[in-house]
Amino acid sequence: MSIHKSLKLKNNLERERSVLTRWERIEKLMDADKWREGDAVIGLPKVRTKFKVKSRKAQKKAEAEAAQAEAEAGE
Repeated sequence: MSIHKSLKLKNNLERERSVLTRWERIEKLMDADKWREGDAVIGLPKVRTKFKVKSRKAQKKAEAEAAQAEAEAGE
C-alpha cells in the first residue's frame, strides 16, 4: 500500500507560508519606505506574501523560448 501524498515528508519545509512574522513584515515595509525607525510595531499594515511561482515545466519552456530568441537574434 502506498503513502498518501499529504503524509510524505519530502519538501515539507519548502512550503510557502501565508503569514509573515512581525519582523518579516517590518522588513518588507522598510523596503517599500512605508515604515521608519521609531514607528509603532503594533497595528502594522497588511503585507502581501510571495506570488505563486511558475511550474518547472513552464520555467523550462520559457528558458527554451528565450534561448531560441537569443539564437535568432545572434544570426
